Amino acid sequence: MPDKDQASPAAEFDRFRAAHPDIAYVDGVFIDLNGTLRGKRVPISDARKLFTAGMQMPGDIFMLDARGEMTNPLGLGSEDGDPDSTAMPVPGTLVTVGKPPHRRAQVLMTQSDPDGGPLQVEPRNVLISALEQFSKTGLTPVVAVELEFFLIDPSRTAAGAPQPPICPTTGVREKAISVYGINDLDRYERFLTAVAEEAARQGIPATTAVAEYAPGQFEINLQHVADPVAAADHAALLRPLIKHVAREQGMAATFMAKPYSGTAGSGMHVHVSLVKDGRNVFAGMPGLTDTLRHAVGGLAATMHEAMAIFAPNANAFRRFTPNLFVPVNRRWGINNRSTGLRIPAGEDDAMRIEHRVAGADANPYLVLAAILIGMKHGLDNAIDPGPPHDGDASDFLDPTVPFEIMWALEELQNSKVLRAALGVYVDVYAEAKRVEYKRFNATIPAHEHDWYL
Repeated sequence: MPDKDQASPAAEFDRFRAAHPDIAYVDGVFIDLNGTLRGKRVPISDARKLFTAGMQMPGDIFMLDARGEMTNPLGLGSEDGDPDSTAMPVPGTLVTVGKPPHRRAQVLMTQSDPDGGPLQVEPRNVLISALEQFSKTGLTPVVAVELEFFLIDPSRTAAGAPQPPICPTTGVREKAISVYGINDLDRYERFLTAVAEEAARQGIPATTAVAEYAPGQFEINLQHVADPVAAADHAALLRPLIKHVAREQGMAATFMAKPYSGTAGSGMHVHVSLVKDGRNVFAGMPGLTDTLRHAVGGLAATMHEAMAIFAPNANAFRRFTPNLFVPVNRRWGINNRSTGLRIPAGEDDAMRIEHRVAGADANPYLVLAAILIGMKHGLDNAIDPGPPHDGDASDFLDPTVPFEIMWALEELQNSKVLRAALGVYVDVYAEAKRVEYKRFNATIPAHEHDWYL
């Protein structure tokens, strides 16, 4: 065990600065409700204060809409006077970002409320609370996240729509679907290598890269870890990293769930196993364990309550189209990619649930919180999910699941399981998202003029 001084935030900063004398700035960053990176950039000469006294930030940074405008749900950020409170670095998250001559430092921050407790509207703290509740099961979740995304041309079409990138090695715009294409990985090797190198610098355990089912679409997997909060940190920080590398190479990257109609969207697939005394309690093939079945049952039973978290905006619900490799019901299956709750093939001790519902634009802290709450509900109540589905499950649009944003927000606010676990945060989230949707819906899109003018 290190002594108190060696383990202190200030000592961590001093060691880091000595090892990286070229660093000129430190970014103290947060992940907001939309999964967007926000914070302050501090000159290195003033940065030690971040690690001794913290920095003052308003709590409404965690309740912004997707564009970064205040939403003031339940009067927070307006009627309460928009108070500041103290944010402190998360130990072990101080890393370098970028390459010389523009290299800087970055540290993940977490915020306290004015009374000194964890700020309850911070998504990271929402997950920590959910994990504390889950720990009563006596089981440790082991989690890995997969993120799909599109590389796109920075220039849009004449109509303002996104378009696939011009391939950096051929100079030709991408048009074809080439799922799992090794040639696609070769053509974008410089980009993928730069992502891997930057992820290593930041301590983000990125592993496998895959070409996905649309032009310019890729997936990057993260290594499984026995800490859901760390898994969410990795996913949340990987997204701005990928966008940064894409910009450096003359492209753009988007985690928008459905940038193109008629093609597959981008998802956030979460793999979860449960461990006790070093053993995966899901292991038990050829027969599935009751623990696994009950966890699946809880996820299916709470899916309608959590849809507004899994799909956080109007575009995210466009992804749920039958027969386009996206779950559209509560069904589960063994080695069946058409189901939203999938038990992948593999070694018995690697038995896990793959939760395929969330979009790539969802907040990973909130997604993992909803998954843990759903699994705990199933375990506590021994919920039977029924038999696994055989065959294609992707053509049945379940009428009990809210595949529309306002309906999903209503289901969240009327929820029993999520409200019992998250309390008033369900109202904060739902009201913030209602404000965002009303602002979004107030703009008349171009095709509406084409249809109705």
